[in-house]
Amino acid sequence: MAHTEFDLRERRSIEDMLNAKLPVSRIADELGRHRSSVYREIKRNGFVANELPELNGYYDVVAQKSATARRARRRKLIRLPALREAVIDRLKEGWSPEQVAGRLAFEGHETHVSHETIYAWVYGPEGRSEELARHLPRRRQKRRPRYARRSRNQVFPPERSIHQRPEYVKARETFGEWEGDLMIFERAQGSMNVATLVERKTRFAVLFRNNNRSSKHFMNSLISVMTPLPQAARKSITFDRGFEFRDWRKLDAGIGTTAWFCDPQAPWQKGSVENLNGRARRVLPRDTPIASLSRPQMKQISERLNATPRKCLGWRTPAEAFREEMAKLR
Repeated sequence: MAHTEFDLRERRSIEDMLNAKLPVSRIADELGRHRSSVYREIKRNGFVANELPELNGYYDVVAQKSATARRARRRKLIRLPALREAVIDRLKEGWSPEQVAGRLAFEGHETHVSHETIYAWVYGPEGRSEELARHLPRRRQKRRPRYARRSRNQVFPPERSIHQRPEYVKARETFGEWEGDLMIFERAQGSMNVATLVERKTRFAVLFRNNNRSSKHFMNSLISVMTPLPQAARKSITFDRGFEFRDWRKLDAGIGTTAWFCDPQAPWQKGSVENLNGRARRVLPRDTPIASLSRPQMKQISERLNATPRKCLGWRTPAEAFREEMAKLR
């Protein structure tokens, strides 16, 4: 199997799961990686400060910068001045990168370089600074590697983007369109969290305890909670791009519910559930002992939120608005 480097999305997930105290073997399963790869990533790109050891840890942005710098150090055309000059001289003669690479191999140079590497370097920061692209037979604004392929099984594919979500969902015109999220608590609570759901039109809230942040576990629990509702009352759910939601396909296959996703790092695009989380924090602060909350207690919290009149509903409560919409489905 071809080697693929960790990207920023995976590194962000690793940081989140380490903060949630998940073991590395579990993190590897969630990412679809071998546990040795995850161990190596954490060790190589973790942050270490001898003067302030309390800051030591794994941070996604720091890890990404470390990996980028390491790749730059090992790139031949940056690391080897003689090879770089040989390539530049031939490019300025009007040779194509393929001709340059082929000729270097033919002449028996000790170090070879592929034409794709030359293209990437020409269109990269170093090549742009020297305006090397103007020497190419066919100049473009940028180049994507010829053999690069888009993943056939993307975690959050473009067609599931919130920008593809029908306008009537955005306008809250139809019933049965939900938003979902997880409320995370202090590390002392382990991986336990509270799942929050809100129906966009009626602002009706559903909260339930979720014992870990595994996507498989969360989706199974979510399906169990949503199944009693008629299909017309559970048409879609909008999530952010957290790793807990990567098994979203189970929703469509299990209960026929469509999933939509916010842009990366844009949780405000699901503002209804973010608002709900803020309200729920009044009774579920971050130091709440989640393990002690029973199912009846979680139901009471949901009922309390749903019994509060809302200006956006004409001072009806979410429970009243939800019952009215459910009655229309009978």
